[in-house]
Amino acid sequence: MDFLKRENLNKMAIFIKSYVKSMRLYYSFVTGIAGWIGVAYYELLANNHPERTIEIIPTQEKKIVILFLLFLGWGVNQIINDYLGLKEDRINAPDRPMVTGELDANKALILSIAIILLGIGVTWFYLEPIAAIFLFAGVLLNIIYEHAKGHGIWGNVVFGLMITMATFFGFYACGPTQSSFFAPHRVSALILIWIINGLMTFYTYFKDYEGDKAAGKKTLVVRYGLNNARLMALFATFLPTVAFFILKAMDMLWVKINSTFIVLGCLTVFLQAWTGMLYYRKPTGPETYAALKTNFRACVCGEATIIAFFNPDLALWLFIMSYMFVEFLFELHPNSKS
Repeated sequence: MDFLKRENLNKMAIFIKSYVKSMRLYYSFVTGIAGWIGVAYYELLANNHPERTIEIIPTQEKKIVILFLLFLGWGVNQIINDYLGLKEDRINAPDRPMVTGELDANKALILSIAIILLGIGVTWFYLEPIAAIFLFAGVLLNIIYEHAKGHGIWGNVVFGLMITMATFFGFYACGPTQSSFFAPHRVSALILIWIINGLMTFYTYFKDYEGDKAAGKKTLVVRYGLNNARLMALFATFLPTVAFFILKAMDMLWVKINSTFIVLGCLTVFLQAWTGMLYYRKPTGPETYAALKTNFRACVCGEATIIAFFNPDLALWLFIMSYMFVEFLFELHPNSKS
C-alpha cells in the first residue's frame, strides 16, 4: 500500500511539474500587466472624484485575487493552446510535455476547465459578476485564435482582442462602476494594447514557421515567406508608435502626457525596434527563439507604459519588475523545442 501511495504521489508530482512547465509563465506578464491597466484606471476614477462616482478603491486582498487570476489565466490558456495545437507542436516543439506524453493531454484539459470554472466562480461571488463575462470571453477568443492564426492577419487581430479582455476584466473586477471603457478617450488605451499584442504574436510565428507550414497554418510568416516576413518585422515594429501619434492627433488621448510616460515610452520604442531588428537578422534558428525574450519584454513594458497615463509611479515599478522577471522566467525554459 505504501508503495502504491508513493507511486501515485510521484505521478501526481510529475503531472503538476509538467503542467506548470506547459503554462510557460514568462508569458503571464502579458495578461497580468494588461489587466492591471484596467485596475489602475478604476483606481483613478475612484480617487479623482469620490463624491461623484460609485467606484470604490478595491482592498489589497481583492487586488491580489485579481492579479492571481490574471497571471493564472494565461497559463491555463497555454494548456488549451497546446491541446488544440498538437499537430504543429509535434514539429515546432517536440519536447513539450503534452507532445512527449509526459503530460496527459485529456487530464490537463480537464484540470484547465476546472480552474477556469473556479476562476469564474471566484469572480462571480467574490469580485464582480460582470467581470466573469470577460474571463469567459478571453477563453473563448483563445480557442478562436487557435483557428484564426491559420488565416493570416486574423490570428493577430484575434490575439490582440483576446488580451484586451484582461484589461476589461481588471477594470470590472475591482468593484461597482457607472463608467465604461467604450468612450473614445478610453478606447485609445485598448487600441494600443490590441496593436502591441497583435505585433508581439506576429514575431512568435517565426520560430513556428516550419511546423505551421507543415500543418497548413497560413500565418503571416507562412503566407508571405521568411524573406518578406523579415522585412515586415523590421517595419511593423513602429506600428504602436504610429498608432499612438494618430490617436493623439485625433484627440483621443484624454490625459496629459507626463515625463514618466515619455521616458518609458522611449525605452519601449527601443525594445520594439530592437525586436524587429533581431527577427530581421535571424528569422530562423536558435537565435529566433532567444529573441522571444526581447519580444515579450517589448510587449509587457509597452503595457506598463500605458499605466503611466493613470499612475506614473506604479507604471515605473511595473516596467522595471516586468523587464527583470520576464527574463528570469524565460531563462527557466532554455529548450526552444519545449
